[in-house]
Amino acid sequence: MADTPIRSGAGTLKGNPINLAGNALKAGDAAPDFKLQGQDLSEHTLANSAGKTRIIATIPSLDTPVCHKETKLFNDKIAGLTNVQVLVVSMDLPFAQKRWCGAEGVANVTTLSAHRCGGFGENYGVLIKGGALDRVLSRAIFVIDPNGKLKHVEYVKEVAEEPNYDAALAAAKS
Repeated sequence: MADTPIRSGAGTLKGNPINLAGNALKAGDAAPDFKLQGQDLSEHTLANSAGKTRIIATIPSLDTPVCHKETKLFNDKIAGLTNVQVLVVSMDLPFAQKRWCGAEGVANVTTLSAHRCGGFGENYGVLIKGGALDRVLSRAIFVIDPNGKLKHVEYVKEVAEEPNYDAALAAAKS
């Protein structure tokens, strides 16, 4: 998308500024729809989980220590919440996501790949432009109510740090 705004210095990676494509979303906005790929190569949209509260966690890659920890933690914390679905979105290929989830025993979250859809990262304001992680997703959390409205948004300023889990889970439970 040629007209997509770039937010210069919208975050950092190990202290170095990163640029993000797209506008920052905020609580109260409608959650943008998407077409992402599941582990079985099926297409997933926002409508696939309509009627539930969704936590979308965007991460650079499951094969990094912080992303690994974040996904495992959401997997464990979501176990008792019946009307909440966690979607972990990265540019990792669906095959890698399936391998990782199987090796780690992760079954309570849904991993989705944005590798075919750069528009997802732009629409959610998390697509890194330039630098070492060019075209990878930055770390962020979006909590979406059953009607598709954003209840909570956190763009993690330092990509190598964890999000505020308690705030995301509190928003999902409210």
